[in-house]
Amino acid sequence: MKAIQFNRFGGPEVLEVVDVPTPAAQAGEVLVKVEAAGINFFEVLMRADRYAVTPALPAFPGVEVAGTVEAVGEGVDPSLFGRRVAAPLFVSARPFGGYADHVTIDAGLVVPLPDALLFEAAVALMVQGLTALHLTRQSPPAGRTVLVPAAAGGVGSLLIQLAKGQGARRVVALAGGAAKRDFVLALGADVAIDSSAADWPTRIREASDGLGAEIVYDTVGGALSRAFLDLLSPGGELVFAALGRFQLPASDLEAMIGRNQALRGFALLPLLSADSLRAGLGELFELASSGRLKVAIGGRFQLHQAGEAHRLLEERRATGKVVLLP
Repeated sequence: MKAIQFNRFGGPEVLEVVDVPTPAAQAGEVLVKVEAAGINFFEVLMRADRYAVTPALPAFPGVEVAGTVEAVGEGVDPSLFGRRVAAPLFVSARPFGGYADHVTIDAGLVVPLPDALLFEAAVALMVQGLTALHLTRQSPPAGRTVLVPAAAGGVGSLLIQLAKGQGARRVVALAGGAAKRDFVLALGADVAIDSSAADWPTRIREASDGLGAEIVYDTVGGALSRAFLDLLSPGGELVFAALGRFQLPASDLEAMIGRNQALRGFALLPLLSADSLRAGLGELFELASSGRLKVAIGGRFQLHQAGEAHRLLEERRATGKVVLLP
């Protein structure tokens, strides 16, 4: 089968198509023919060795796929054969390798897809959908003004809708350019601020009646966290969800104490058990298939175009989820 690997760290050009043996479903596993694979920004960082964890080389990226069960291993319910499923590799014993024609995964981890849900929508609701869902569960937005940075991306576009659906008083979206602002407003954001404008912090404060945001869902990190902290209301909560990109010094953390503010860390994997994973994906799949949650696909690429897909994300040109269609 065909798969994508990289043997060295660098730009999108290090991603290459290779021929590897098609895996066989072992006892307790299923073999899934990949119909869609999701691409995440942390994979872009890993490819460039800029992530919190350095992968061993050669690396086979891809942590989430959706497809059709082509074979079942010993001890697996045979009725799974032919089923359309989500395969969340990121919680499995082999969490990578999704940029490929086939994958194997523990049968207990696959989640059946509703008939109305497209494969590409399913992958958008795995890492990014579960992140948005659990962010709102960890820090409920009901009755509060929330700031969503990178609002036109995969997490941000879903987070806007979930926050509104859960009763946020005001959702302030930060996105670059007119097209992305129109996009997030169409998803339900109350206010859309252009992140490319020099005065965007002032505009966010104005949009929050001068009080700042009561919750900032910081999925960006880096130097922007300092700006988000300045926009946090007294007693507000900065939820940090950008693993490996934390840059707030101790002096900022000490200042937060005097303002009764809270810093909350967010890491998805420790929140997921097999049961909570299936329940969370089931909830997201039902919302999307019923039309109550819109899944935006920002780019569709063939397997051999994985480098182009990474470049689209790296240059921040995508709105919504970027997917590979092997």
